[in-house]
Amino acid sequence: MSINWYPGHMKKTRDLIEANLKLVDIVVELLDARIPISSKNPQFENLIGGKKRVVALNKHDLSDPVVTRKWVTYYKEKGIDAIPINSLNGQGISELLGHVKLASAEVAEKMKRQGRKLRPIRLMIIGIPNVGKSSLINRLAGKNAAKAGNKPGVTKGKQWIRINKDLELFDTPGILWPKIEEDMMGIKLACSGAIKDEILNIEDIAFHLIRILSDKYPEAIKHRYQLEQVEDPVEIMEAIGRKRGCLVKGNQVDLEKASRLIVDEFRKGIIGTISLESPEDSGKGLEE
Repeated sequence: MSINWYPGHMKKTRDLIEANLKLVDIVVELLDARIPISSKNPQFENLIGGKKRVVALNKHDLSDPVVTRKWVTYYKEKGIDAIPINSLNGQGISELLGHVKLASAEVAEKMKRQGRKLRPIRLMIIGIPNVGKSSLINRLAGKNAAKAGNKPGVTKGKQWIRINKDLELFDTPGILWPKIEEDMMGIKLACSGAIKDEILNIEDIAFHLIRILSDKYPEAIKHRYQLEQVEDPVEIMEAIGRKRGCLVKGNQVDLEKASRLIVDEFRKGIIGTISLESPEDSGKGLEE
């Protein structure tokens, strides 16, 4: 399986990021705490280059807290601050801003040494679609956020958002990469909702999700769906379908309906706080 899905607006977004990064002091890379490997756009490494960076592990309320702490340690060992956040309720946002301020201290010090007037730190948040970037920006900006004036070199009409007197934010849409080669990476992105459900077959998504959960969180499936055993993924899907009334003529299980129910309950955290990836996994997609 190879997913080719790269709408024209994503190409424009990549060009926009590349053109405006020179104006930015620090980058916040927003990842899904449940899938930090799969939700990391590999193009960002080259785009960010040597810019100061802070990682925000969003939707941590849906992830396994033990695994999330491992990710924080993993990034710390790489010299990168990683902050678990919930962009919807604001949890972790103050800590994130604190780390942004610490990371930008060097920029402010450089301006002082050069005798330049101190200006607000310029921040860019980057991430894939549906990782929570819009809700994070709205949380940071608040209802009374004022837009700053255009900066030199920014495409005409692009605005910076004034977060406070010390921080300005340049907004960018979410961006995926042109071709997702790794099968399970595409599946995990689909499970999280980063890839539209129309791109992959929902039954395939649910099948592979059940396989992962059966391996990593068998008790969560048993408890949620009152199953006696967790073994064959298709049998599990059929058992869940029967228990939830996902039936068609002849008392047959409607696997498509059951699949949508399973994937939806995973996305909402109803099955439990679950991480599909941990630092102990293969490492494919992680920076060296």
